[in-house]
Amino acid sequence: MIRFGPSGIPLSCKGRTLRDGIEDVHTLGLTALEVQMVRANADQRYATEDDIGLKPVDMENELIIEVLRGAGKRRKATTLREPIEKGDMILSMINPVAKNYTQLKQLGEIAKNLDVVLSIHTPYYMDLVANNDLTERSMDSIRWAGILAYFLDAQIVVTHLGMYGSYPKKVATKNITANIGTIQDWFTESDIRVPIGLETSGRQEIFGDFPEIEKLCEDVKGLVPVINFPHIHARGNGALKKKEDFQELFDRAGRFTKGHFYTHFSGVEHENGNEIRYTPIKKGDLKFEPLAECILENDMELTVISGSPLLEHDAMYMKVILERVLAKREAKAERQKIKEEEAPQAKKAAAKPKKAAKPVKKPSKAPPKKPVKKPVKKPQKKPSRPAKKPAKAPSKPKSGPPKKKPAKAPVKPKKPVKKPAQKKPASKPKPKKPAAKPAPKKKPAQKKPASKPKQKKPAAKPKPAKKKKK
Repeated sequence: MIRFGPSGIPLSCKGRTLRDGIEDVHTLGLTALEVQMVRANADQRYATEDDIGLKPVDMENELIIEVLRGAGKRRKATTLREPIEKGDMILSMINPVAKNYTQLKQLGEIAKNLDVVLSIHTPYYMDLVANNDLTERSMDSIRWAGILAYFLDAQIVVTHLGMYGSYPKKVATKNITANIGTIQDWFTESDIRVPIGLETSGRQEIFGDFPEIEKLCEDVKGLVPVINFPHIHARGNGALKKKEDFQELFDRAGRFTKGHFYTHFSGVEHENGNEIRYTPIKKGDLKFEPLAECILENDMELTVISGSPLLEHDAMYMKVILERVLAKREAKAERQKIKEEEAPQAKKAAAKPKKAAKPVKKPSKAPPKKPVKKPVKKPQKKPSRPAKKPAKAPSKPKSGPPKKKPAKAPVKPKKPVKKPAQKKPASKPKPKKPAAKPAPKKKPAQKKPASKPKQKKPAAKPKPAKKKKK
């Protein structure tokens, strides 16, 4: 399973308690949360009469992180399930993630029910090199983080290791190996089965490039590498560009992780092999798409923590990119499957022997093909007014002398016969007008068709005057 989550309580969370953070991560659709142990300060006091006989895990008013018994060099830490005795030194956490161990267990159960995997990150400024007071406090921070992780049922305790300082690399490596080995032995004696994860560093002066982390994990059993991709990318001057670059890291870290990888991802601004600052993923030159392809190809168990300034927003963005890459891969596989199914059929069709075609006698001279006339589309006739009949052309005069027509008697002009008047179409009964609506306007009466003008008959020719007798 691939899990995404923020490094700390989400920025969008209204509350600032660990319970608020767990519930908000679940609401956002994320499944991991790295608890930030920003300060590991403890308040010291001697046991009072009220404390004697009680177990630290049963104390309700404070979160006792350690009980020291004895004096001087003989002083040792007891287990949290042993009753407190007179003279014991009690160390209680200041501003703890929970009020007491009962509440701490409840938070672990809430996270488990919401399918949110927890992890703990120790304070960022650590020093396991110098072997001074700061080294003792750093070792205490890792031990106390292990106690909290045990009761929260967390996945891993993540820590940095410190700067080289004035020490040569060999001396620094030797000191760190001895100190981290002591802490791992204490985890084993206390039956804390939470692994210690060593995070790769992002600057040249800080211990923790990938080969150094590998060497520590080889020398001290139980340690696991935490792959911080932006740190490795920065130290390598932009080394992580292709899918193969990420694959190489997983192959090398897989010797210690038992199949599950814990990683950090964000954008990063870097220069000369040193990290300058984290950036949102979209603004950095470290892309998540090649990593997504590598994850899907290996089908691995993986937790990706967003260290981006946008925290949960970039955690959700990485989840979207992974789903997008997965959809493309599935579509490509589907197309390949269809091709493979069609390939055997094509081979069978090609393997069948084809029947020899009979030779066709060609005609000596092929008759020339007549050009096929394409049908001409008749233009659609536009509706037009009825054409007037053309006037009859005057008949041509026949050849020969004109014949005299006999004189016709004067014909009295006939009176024009009146045509019967056309009956008007009966008007349809008008619908009753609704009271509310105004009456519709009357339609203008249809005009009668104008009668054709009567043709005037030619006037009768005047009779010739009779000659008087002499």
